[in-house]
Amino acid sequence: MLSLLHIENIAVIEQADVSFDRGFHVLTGETGAGKSIIIDAISAILGERVYRDMIRTGANRASVRGVFTDTPKLPWFETHGVPYAPETLIQRDIHLDGKNVCRVNGQLVTVSILRQLGIQLINIHGQHDSQALFDENNHLQFLDTFADHAPLQEAYGKAYGEVAALQREIQRLSMNEAEKQRKMETLRYQIEEINRANLKPGEDEALESRRKLLQNAEKLASGLDTAVECLYGDDSTDGSASLLGQAERALARIAKFDDSIAALHERVADLMYQVQDAAEELRDVKDGFAYSAEELEQIESRLDVIHRLRRKYGATCQDILDYCTRAQQELDEIEFADDRLEQLQKKLQKQEKAAWEAAKQLRASRQKAAVTLSGRILEELRQLDMPKVQFQCHFSETGLTPAGADAVVFYMSANVGESLKSMSKVASGGELARIMLALKNVLAEKDAVPTLIFDEVDTGVSGRAAQKVAEKLHSVARTKQVLCVTHLPQIAALADVHFLIAKEERGGRTYTNVTPLEREGRKGELARMIGGATITETTLKSAEEMLR
Repeated sequence: MLSLLHIENIAVIEQADVSFDRGFHVLTGETGAGKSIIIDAISAILGERVYRDMIRTGANRASVRGVFTDTPKLPWFETHGVPYAPETLIQRDIHLDGKNVCRVNGQLVTVSILRQLGIQLINIHGQHDSQALFDENNHLQFLDTFADHAPLQEAYGKAYGEVAALQREIQRLSMNEAEKQRKMETLRYQIEEINRANLKPGEDEALESRRKLLQNAEKLASGLDTAVECLYGDDSTDGSASLLGQAERALARIAKFDDSIAALHERVADLMYQVQDAAEELRDVKDGFAYSAEELEQIESRLDVIHRLRRKYGATCQDILDYCTRAQQELDEIEFADDRLEQLQKKLQKQEKAAWEAAKQLRASRQKAAVTLSGRILEELRQLDMPKVQFQCHFSETGLTPAGADAVVFYMSANVGESLKSMSKVASGGELARIMLALKNVLAEKDAVPTLIFDEVDTGVSGRAAQKVAEKLHSVARTKQVLCVTHLPQIAALADVHFLIAKEERGGRTYTNVTPLEREGRKGELARMIGGATITETTLKSAEEMLR
């Protein structure tokens, strides 16, 4: 659970430390006081998106730190090489240049990796979640989350993936006759052009190397002549090989008289043999070196052919030959496409049958789960002062899709005698908020996330319904840590911990403070929430009664 939040330079909050405990926490204050900033700060250490304009005017960076206690030993820590500790520290610094620095237990992590941890520590539910209920595309996902039938979803996903792959292959091979002829003519031309060149792997590199040698042939010949002459000598001088031979023989005659001379003789003898070997190799190279302008012209002509093919088909001879192989395979596929299409169609029919079987198994599981989900939501809604509501999951069959062959829409009737209709057509704002709270509470039973945050989900709720919502949030807080931003005194009165978010002006700047309230402070804040700016003895008594 989240036990400590430290905020620096986030919007109008210069610095704040907020301590949390187990149970039910509420954050209240005037509109615009900065309640949402607290939620934004928590979102930041969960890896959610942040913006530079969050940084307080005049500051170079903003910083948020959160301490989580009793953190479960999640696989995330080992996967990303982050040291695990039951007390986990998450830090995020936001700089004016857009750079974000995120650390978990001192280890640097990316924002995306931090987000993977964040969703396992805290769930934030805002007003937009209620709007998600209006989007019927989300209803199937809600049901699947409750049903928890991942093996069936995986089995269907595999079967559907094979169907989709076969459909793509059939579409690729399906073309009209004119298009087919054009493609075949193009491929035949390309294959013939490459085959006519009679390329060999690595030929281009060998030719370029030989061309470089021939372009410098005169320098090479001259250098070889000079080197051979220096080693073998000429009519007027002895070469180094001959001189070393003379030195070796002279030292051989006297080596027996002195050990140091004997050692020198061995070194000179070794040099003599090396020079003689090198001289013989050089002479062989010189004798074998031949070149002609005609050969260079032939190489240039061959490289010109290769370069034209390179521009069309690949950077090297091997690339061009590989392209030719692929072109031949594609040509064969087109020429025999009718036979191949017939095989694929038979295979597709068989695979579609398997996918439909998997879809039907998934549907059966969904329908069973839908009955349970409807019952649980109705139970929750009765506790939220909606005893007459009817709720069910309406199924209709679709074609095979990545999610299955089902469309699911939540239907409800809020009043006795009214027929069930799509939720988006009959639910009011207050009803929608309670339905979302009921759904979130039911789904939370399947969720191991220890902390839930509700950001003004009570919009449109008042009176007795507000009291029921408060009691439900307090009930959820028996097993989860719950934080709630609210404007309703009924909810605030049931909190275990109550924070007042207030702003003030000092020295021409605005500052937001976060203050935990004792009983008297809570009474005053509840009175403000009940009666507005003017707090009377009557509103104070009402607040006291609510607290009792």
